[in-house]
Amino acid sequence: MQEFAVAAVSKTLFAVIDSGVDVDVTLGQGLAGGAVGAFLTTLVVGAIAVAVFPERTERLMDAVVEDPVGSFAYGLLVSIALFIVALVLVLTIIGIVVVVPLLLVAYVAWAAGAAVAYLAIADRLVGHEDGWLKALLVAAVINGALAATGVGAIVAICIGLTGFGALLRPYLG
Repeated sequence: MQEFAVAAVSKTLFAVIDSGVDVDVTLGQGLAGGAVGAFLTTLVVGAIAVAVFPERTERLMDAVVEDPVGSFAYGLLVSIALFIVALVLVLTIIGIVVVVPLLLVAYVAWAAGAAVAYLAIADRLVGHEDGWLKALLVAAVINGALAATGVGAIVAICIGLTGFGALLRPYLG
């Protein structure tokens, strides 16, 4: 009886495998996954920024609001330079060892800068006089909503470049 049950289950599993039905149930991919990732990144990085560096975060938010075009241009130029440097280092096989940590640091700086830029937008909308929670949630929702749409993703990249530029400007320029 046991052999019959094992044979029946095996036959059923192979029939399902060979049926041609392919259901992809992966999480975190596509537009929805990107939106969730953007939401969580902004929420977590923004929360760390306001908890650990509140004065610095507010100064960077002020820099984003006072000179958004300059911060955007600076972020764009640094991103292009970073891309060229990474490309040249990858072409010299030995440079791969340098590129991986460089891009990891650049990603963290991008996430911090973008979180600051979204916090600046959220602060203009809802303020943070009664605490940072509301501003953090609004910033994360804005980033997630922009990442969920095609045109919004372009706007999200521009906002990220602005925050990235504002973050790096005191150190490199």
